[in-house]
Amino acid sequence: MSTTKRQPVTASSSIAGFFQTLPVLPPQYTFLDALPQHARARHLTAFQPSNDCVLARLVDLYLPPQTTQVTKHAHNLARLSLDPSVLKHATDAETNHPVLRPLTTFGQENTNDALWTTTGWQRLKEMAHEQGIIAVAYDDSISLFNRRVYEFLLSHVWGPTSTMTGCPMSMTDGAATLLRRRINDADGDQPGRKRVFEEAYTRLVSRNPKTAWTSGQWMTERSGGSDVSGTETLATRISQAELDHEVGSEVDADGMPLGPWKIDGFKWFSSATDSEMAILLARTAKGGLSAFYMPMRRLISHNTAHEEDRSRPETQLNGVRIQRLKSKLGTKSLPTAELELRGARAYLIGSEGQGVREISAILNITRLHTAAGSVASWARGLAVALAYSKVRKVRGGLLQDNAVHLRWMANETVKYMAAAHFSFFGVALQGVMEQDNSIMSNTKAAALIPKTKSQVAALLRLILPVMKGQVSVASVDGLRQCMECLGGVGYCENNEDGGLFNIAKIYRDNLVNPIWEGTVSVMAEDVVRVILDKRIGDGSVVANVFVPWARTVLRDTSPVFKYEAAVVEERVKVLEGIVEGVTKEELLYQGRELLEHIEVIVNGAVLLFDASVNPDPIAQQIAQRWLRSKARVSTNSDWKETAHLDRAIFLGAENDEKSGKTSKL
Repeated sequence: MSTTKRQPVTASSSIAGFFQTLPVLPPQYTFLDALPQHARARHLTAFQPSNDCVLARLVDLYLPPQTTQVTKHAHNLARLSLDPSVLKHATDAETNHPVLRPLTTFGQENTNDALWTTTGWQRLKEMAHEQGIIAVAYDDSISLFNRRVYEFLLSHVWGPTSTMTGCPMSMTDGAATLLRRRINDADGDQPGRKRVFEEAYTRLVSRNPKTAWTSGQWMTERSGGSDVSGTETLATRISQAELDHEVGSEVDADGMPLGPWKIDGFKWFSSATDSEMAILLARTAKGGLSAFYMPMRRLISHNTAHEEDRSRPETQLNGVRIQRLKSKLGTKSLPTAELELRGARAYLIGSEGQGVREISAILNITRLHTAAGSVASWARGLAVALAYSKVRKVRGGLLQDNAVHLRWMANETVKYMAAAHFSFFGVALQGVMEQDNSIMSNTKAAALIPKTKSQVAALLRLILPVMKGQVSVASVDGLRQCMECLGGVGYCENNEDGGLFNIAKIYRDNLVNPIWEGTVSVMAEDVVRVILDKRIGDGSVVANVFVPWARTVLRDTSPVFKYEAAVVEERVKVLEGIVEGVTKEELLYQGRELLEHIEVIVNGAVLLFDASVNPDPIAQQIAQRWLRSKARVSTNSDWKETAHLDRAIFLGAENDEKSGKTSKL
């Protein structure tokens, strides 16, 4: 009989007992030459220089060797993103939401400072300007490499910390692209327009937070989100007689002349309401939709003896009344509002009736940001899951040593890396469109990019809505998996420790991406529109541009990927079969399948290309695992009969019978 005395068990308390070790989140990107000598050896022995190894591969693929301007900047920004002094601003913006004060003390409409945002929100926007998050894409002194790759690499490491300030930054990027195209337009019948556009563009791409602007994007109305055909906002040209009798100031908050158009209407969903300007759609008397530039504020004229005592001119909103702020599932730090416009002064952009064409320049950029931003959020979630797996003990062992857990997280990492490659391929194409193919000539991706700008434009036009739709949805599921990895902790709003481990917040914010700038079904409709547009790709973008590009890339991949290349080729044949000789109605019905086929072809080709030009066992595994998960057997069935079954399944057999299309289940 044992005589060993059992030690008494002590109950735990709030300050005593087991405490989980706090995970450590390392910087996402590391440039070895920027590290002290003693730290370089540690990174090299860890087999990869960066915590997120896909970023290192993307830099190696799309940028020339020794592009230290980019790698040093990304290295430093990755560390700034984790700095406690920065994270406190992110926590402030997340926990203290925008406030609307529509009335003054005695009930008069507040046209001065109705919208309040936190210091944290404002400071994060300033830091984005200082870091050139948008500016680097418009820096003409950068001519030897892809500026868009540079820009989105910075956004990738900064975005998860920036607490939704990336939303106004993406719209600022789009507005800058649009105004850059129109910056040399003559005034025409709009005196002062050229000077105003030049000033606005300069501020949109400025790195000086004291003068830099962000831009809003106002298109959505109550008649329907992405369907702008029901726009009820009206633009009226102001006659000279009316201008002569205009009461008050004729300049905006920065002394620039106000435009000769007045805008009246109601915008139901406007993000970044605290921006200094907006690009919006409105209907004119000639019919059709037109695009307008509108400053957010205008100067107030005062004829008082004490005007010279004011340190700054007094301003008010430019015919804008903020009706209310939206209460959203996520993106709570972002001021999204309903706006009533009454006499808002604006300049017409381009020609009347061409607004949708003009605004498409913004949509292309914001869709890129949506896809790439989704990937960046996903990266932060996986980084937290990885850090947690290294310290979390379950039944006496660490999660990082649990085979089931490793298999799960490895599969999630494969999906993330595929999405990152997809997004940055689109980013690279955008950069080539804006610069030239020569910027890729000294990179490993040279053979990945089509040879002419017309082919680049056609390829990008086809894959961009696919990228936006597929990547944004995949990232939602990916972040849910990361949240599950942390168990109950992942489900909590963890704003302690700088909010670094608040995956729930990132998940909520990311949920908007499959919706904003068009739902997945809207993206599918857009793809069908591109496929049927005879002006794109010499009559057929699929047959003349997309399929030849895919087969050319596959031809140059390593022989070890014979099976995986066959998976891609099968998808190519399925796609060809779908688009040849079918009606628009059938293409629309198969729209989401089209997105999947195009995604597998593009992603598969890019993954195989990357693993071939930069051989690595892990890259090879990633390409093989992702493509083998996409192998499929095509089925032949009557799509109309399937559509009838869809209706019965979703709406019920009784409803299906009422439609006159009874289907037996």
